[in-house]
Amino acid sequence: MEPKLRVKSASPAGETPDPRRSLPGVDRLAQQLAEAHPGLPSWALVSAARAELGQQRERLATGQVPLPDAQLLASAAAAAARLAAPHPRRVVNATGIVLHTNLGRAPLAPGAAAAVAEAAAGYSDLELDLASGRRGQRLQRVSERLAALSGAEAAFAVNNNAAAVLLVLNTLGLGRQVVVSRGELVEIGGSFRVPEIMERAGVRLLEVGSTNRTHRADYARALGPEAALLLKVHRSNFEVRGFVAEVGIAELAELAAERGLPLVEDLGSGTLVELPGLPPEAFAPARLRQGADLVCFSGDKLLGGPQAGIILGRAELVEALRSNPLARALRIDKLSLAALDWTLGAYLEGSAREEIPVLRQLCVPLDELAQRARALAHGLARAVGAGAALRPEAQSAFVGGGSLPGFELESWVVAVLPRRGGAERVAARLREAPVPVVARVRDSCLLLDVRTLLPGDEECVEEALVAALSD
Repeated sequence: MEPKLRVKSASPAGETPDPRRSLPGVDRLAQQLAEAHPGLPSWALVSAARAELGQQRERLATGQVPLPDAQLLASAAAAAARLAAPHPRRVVNATGIVLHTNLGRAPLAPGAAAAVAEAAAGYSDLELDLASGRRGQRLQRVSERLAALSGAEAAFAVNNNAAAVLLVLNTLGLGRQVVVSRGELVEIGGSFRVPEIMERAGVRLLEVGSTNRTHRADYARALGPEAALLLKVHRSNFEVRGFVAEVGIAELAELAAERGLPLVEDLGSGTLVELPGLPPEAFAPARLRQGADLVCFSGDKLLGGPQAGIILGRAELVEALRSNPLARALRIDKLSLAALDWTLGAYLEGSAREEIPVLRQLCVPLDELAQRARALAHGLARAVGAGAALRPEAQSAFVGGGSLPGFELESWVVAVLPRRGGAERVAARLREAPVPVVARVRDSCLLLDVRTLLPGDEECVEEALVAALSD
């Protein structure tokens, strides 16, 4: 029997009753929800009841038909469950996209996660020099490790790469011109655009060249007395093909040196070790050796660490960044610092490729992926029975995370062809599992890519797929 929520109130004779007055109060709806869903916390029930009733009032005010009582209760309960659920929550990445921005980019190594937990659980020497008992520098050790790994004179870290670019431009170019190729004025995730970051940094953008072709002469003509620096921006999420031209970092470095200006490269995503098969421009130390004065990149992309903005380069420029008051507003927090410190330690000790998940995923041999895909397909076939046809097959996927546009990694997947319901429906149901599984759909086929499955994920995939294929 459906619960009755609405209470009709009398209206004076001759007046048209306001339908909004028939809605239950927040407390009454919250009580109904509590009786139907005793496991949900009261604060979530009250918040959801208030929001759902607000939407009902808007519907009625615009002449729309109100939701039936049962549907109102179900909608409010779903909203309360969403409010009460932890966020972010664990998901299984079966997309094959190693650096999936929507899934949190690089997963931390277990050792880095343990370092975060230790830093969070108690006090630490974050800004204390234990030897002297005086105030210390929170970034000193990480800066030393970054310099040791990269060969840079100095290094600095802030809370993300956009912050790194903002700090560099504000420090070196405030009130002056920054020269950049028109073809490198990119938009990154979340609709953030490089020109807008530059504007907020207090510099004046001077575009050179065209969208598809920029030459050394274009830069040379633009470098007048108001120019503060040359900026090269990696096209992190798209590529230009065909009739194209751009000036390499070494050639730009020569021009910058001739004019006495710093050359800054926003690499977007960089590595501190050369990885086989990846384009050479991803290796940040090489960019310094080719003449860049400062190189900026993200910590949670190809580096495989926490969210951070890494800055490598000349000592006097890094010191200027450190002295900028903005550096405090953009500084890295103690938890990210602990994870970054551990991650850099793994690089220095030579264990990064075994211990850091991103590097392990990027470097895994193709024959191992094929073997894993066959084993997963075999296990899933036993579990789902006649619910779907499954086959292991070779596929490819992008690295992701605004890294290496156009560059695809060969991989292996388990292709799932549901007997009923279609691949999109099954993909949606996989996302509703207790541990959601995020997969790709291509040509009406669900693809479970084994490259991005972490240890123990196969069991979650099996449970989620069995439930998704059930009626």
